[in-house]
Amino acid sequence: MSAKISIFFSLTLFLVFCKANASNITKILNQYPDFSTFNDYLSKTGLATDINSRQTITVLVVDNGNISPLSGKSDAAIKKILSVHVILDYYDTKKLENLPNKTAILTTLYQSSGQATGQQGFLNATDVSTGSVAIGSAAKGESLGANLVKSIASQPFNVSVLQISTLIIPLGIDNTTSKNSTSPSASPTPASSPKKSPSPKKSPPSDSPSSSTSPGSPPKPSDTPTADAPANDSPSEGTTLQLSLFVVFIIVSSTLWLVSTI
Repeated sequence: MSAKISIFFSLTLFLVFCKANASNITKILNQYPDFSTFNDYLSKTGLATDINSRQTITVLVVDNGNISPLSGKSDAAIKKILSVHVILDYYDTKKLENLPNKTAILTTLYQSSGQATGQQGFLNATDVSTGSVAIGSAAKGESLGANLVKSIASQPFNVSVLQISTLIIPLGIDNTTSKNSTSPSASPTPASSPKKSPSPKKSPPSDSPSSSTSPGSPPKPSDTPTADAPANDSPSEGTTLQLSLFVVFIIVSSTLWLVSTI
């Protein structure tokens, strides 16, 4: 009986220890009033719950003065945009400033949602010549419009909160056009083509080979493997943490069992 009690007690300690080390993005950002609007959006859209359920994650936050592009958008659109700001790996400022190839493709929470098209769910982080790190959507034709500002908070290998200068809104993610894009002029063209009935008949033979040969996606798959390189580091770090916790659990339970048998 005493052995069962000691095992139960050690298991309880283990669970309490894990809970104490769990990250809560809402509580973290509550300490920084400059990010209150960003924090409110995370809670309102349910992204905070998704973030807290992850063991290894990086959140790119924007202060209240630069989050106005989200005003007037639906909750669904805001959730998509903010999920692009959640990287499924641990990155602090030191890691971003010392990228092996000066650039990396980062996988975001939006990619794992299954709603991303093309490379919308990936970010491109590049250490530019000025010594700063520029970040933007990895989608074709997008620019690196945001800059890394500073680290807000971090729990090594679990959660990192980094401030960036502006929101990253991939073109078409909220079914609207990006403010930096010139594609609104391109949208009327498809609208005018349906009016001409003969052109659709001529376009299938000519357009289908051109679309198959236009490697919009082929270069992207080559980019996606690049994202796997940093992603491979995070499991090892998470595994190390899990093994450490497991060892602590074994030591505590074994000690308590030995004490109960004396």
